[in-house]
Amino acid sequence: MSLLLPRTYARYVAIGDSSTEGLDDPDGRGGYRGWANRLALHVAEAQAAPLLYANLAVRGRKTRDIRKQQIALALAMHPDLVTVFAGVNDVVRRDCDVKAVARDIELMQTACVGAGATVLTITMPDLSAVVPMARMMRERLLILNDRVRETCARTGARCVDLAQHSVTSDMRLWSDDRLHANSEGHRRIAAALAQALGLSGHDGWWTQPLPPERASSIMTRVTGEFCWAHEHLLPWLWRHARGISSGDGRTAKRPALETVTTENV
Repeated sequence: MSLLLPRTYARYVAIGDSSTEGLDDPDGRGGYRGWANRLALHVAEAQAAPLLYANLAVRGRKTRDIRKQQIALALAMHPDLVTVFAGVNDVVRRDCDVKAVARDIELMQTACVGAGATVLTITMPDLSAVVPMARMMRERLLILNDRVRETCARTGARCVDLAQHSVTSDMRLWSDDRLHANSEGHRRIAAALAQALGLSGHDGWWTQPLPPERASSIMTRVTGEFCWAHEHLLPWLWRHARGISSGDGRTAKRPALETVTTENV
């Protein structure tokens, strides 16, 4: 009886926004590591052949921006592994057209799968139960997650459905801004993607709940909401009102394919 061995990958390209760029997972060198870097290392360590890796993600980019600015660059690198994650910067806006976002995601997935790449994506956890302000975008988020699942079923991309696991809504996996995973969150996302690829040594440990947390008082929760609004929501609203993006003037952190080593991811 023959065993099906995991595929060996030569070129991995990550496209997306700040999540794929790696916010908020500091690399200790003034930049961000993130789940895409962590996944690249998992892949490289699981195979004998070297892995080339590029990360074209730029914070603040909406899905249409990613499709127009990153997909052609990614395909020109002839990747055999691609992660495509987008949509958060769209659903946080009240005027978001979820159907249009889903169409752009499908076009990107179709292009990459058609080029022979294994394509991975993730769904976004619903934080509305623990973050009251997240309720404003909950309906758009849930609809987009459904569209992503349907799109993957059509395109052949692999959907790592983080939203289906309750641990991913634990705020201890999220940074203070409540939009980006923290280092432990990024570690678990990378593990989930590695499991989806069937990499040796990666099982479902990432779905395990964190230890029980002491319940906080109402005053603590109210204070937390006030601090979050003051430090994160209001500055975002002010930037948005002036048409400014956090990604203005920024370029991809890893625009060209480089061999993955423990020192550079």
